[in-house]
Amino acid sequence: MANLFGCDWTREALLDRVEDMAQLAGTRRGKLTEGNEAGTEWVEMWNSSGLSLTVLPGRGLDIAQAQYNGIPLCFRGSTGDLNPAHYEPDGFGWERGFFAGLLTTCGFTFVGHPETDAEEEDIELGLHGRATFIPARRVGTDEGWQGDEYTVSVSGRVRETVTGGTNLELTRSITLGLGEKALVIRDRIENLSRRLTSPLMIVYHCNAGFPIVNEGARVLLSSAKSIDTADGAEVDGRAFGAIGAPAPDNGEAVYVHTLNATAEGTATVAIVNDQLRDGFGLYWKYNSAELPVLSQWTHFVSGSYVIGIEPGNCSVMGRQANREAGTLEHIAPGEVREFTMEIGVLDGAEEIAAFEASLP
Repeated sequence: MANLFGCDWTREALLDRVEDMAQLAGTRRGKLTEGNEAGTEWVEMWNSSGLSLTVLPGRGLDIAQAQYNGIPLCFRGSTGDLNPAHYEPDGFGWERGFFAGLLTTCGFTFVGHPETDAEEEDIELGLHGRATFIPARRVGTDEGWQGDEYTVSVSGRVRETVTGGTNLELTRSITLGLGEKALVIRDRIENLSRRLTSPLMIVYHCNAGFPIVNEGARVLLSSAKSIDTADGAEVDGRAFGAIGAPAPDNGEAVYVHTLNATAEGTATVAIVNDQLRDGFGLYWKYNSAELPVLSQWTHFVSGSYVIGIEPGNCSVMGRQANREAGTLEHIAPGEVREFTMEIGVLDGAEEIAAFEASLP
């Protein structure tokens, strides 16, 4: 049963009132036509909760835009939705196409600053890997009923491969339920190589921005251990929990957290702004066994004001740092790994208080 416009509705009751369910929820596909975005495909998704998304099949099925009742949920970089044909893989060239958005996927074989890993390929690996610049194949959209539940989704496959070498394929689906204030990302990565074990590094680079990110907003999480990567020192919420105002001379910081999880193994984190409306926030929920590391990027610089919430199976600190920390994973030929993450809205002081009270 869907909760819409303050009421619960059965399937039959809704179908009595609409001829086409696209009036309430659906998907629409198109293509950008100008500048370095020309040719980039997009899929718009909406579900009558006030939540809408723009997914880019040409950019690894990442989420470039997200809004809730007119409130932007994410930071947008100045590059626009760069067509992947313009990708610059060397060094920090990744940044020339970093639209940020609600989700930029980092990986699948490397995450971190440019680095040469003599124990693996022994070549320079560009910033944060290739995943977000690989166009998806077998892209499809779907809308339909399952009992009284109506969902809309987009799915496809993204393969990072080189002839005779790495051959990893991501199968991704992004789903919205009718009337729900959350989206669910389901990823499945398979090593299609017959003989090569590969490093597996995946980080969900989620980028919150104004107006959720503003002076006085807060990061809510429960951490067993938090490290400031600048000096390796252990820190507490006083270092990473408070959000300051933008300033020209503010630098950036990266914290790496090991979150406490519920008895069911669920990890949660949120950014909340108690001064926005009656309190407003954005939360992430995922399996801590699948994604045991949370990197937090803070960048409170004037004109580029953003916090990255970045769950991953590794940190954003590169191969060697993850190897030393024991968080560098590999995937064997034929092996499959699955990752599921929910991203949702906290609307109002009551929902924020309930979330905060639920932290393990």
